[in-house]
Amino acid sequence: MFEKEVVLAAVAGAHGIGGEVRLKLFAQSLDSLRVQKKVRAGERELTLLSIKGARTPIARFAEISDRNAAEALRGTLLSVPRSALPPLGEDEYYHTDLIGLPCVGPDSQPLGTVAAVENFGAGDILEIEKSDGRRSMVPFRPGIADLDGDLIRLDPAFLA
Repeated sequence: MFEKEVVLAAVAGAHGIGGEVRLKLFAQSLDSLRVQKKVRAGERELTLLSIKGARTPIARFAEISDRNAAEALRGTLLSVPRSALPPLGEDEYYHTDLIGLPCVGPDSQPLGTVAAVENFGAGDILEIEKSDGRRSMVPFRPGIADLDGDLIRLDPAFLA
């Protein structure tokens, strides 16, 4: 069975002439990427040699040795298998684990499925796809949307 891939960063462009790349980080911290030995870049696997910086991380891969090769990676997503991520503590979750979960109301009636998770700075927002194909954004907050095992319990008043 195919294991879910988790995107940790995207290549923003080349840095210098030696093959280094600038990254746009999607993970909570640089450490999420730093601990990885290998990452997927599209259809290929890259070996992470080093990563430095914080605001604009700069990475070096064994397979990328010049600016042209680095520039060719621009826009490429860097991912790892879900199993490569560190284990979570209680009440913690990865966004990727929420996507696809069924959403139900207080009386367990189906309300939709989590299609995406966004965070614009004030907390996580669940994008719920309802059975009619329309989507609603719902704050992922206790009492509004609660993770309950393998489903999300929603207050239907928050569905537009």
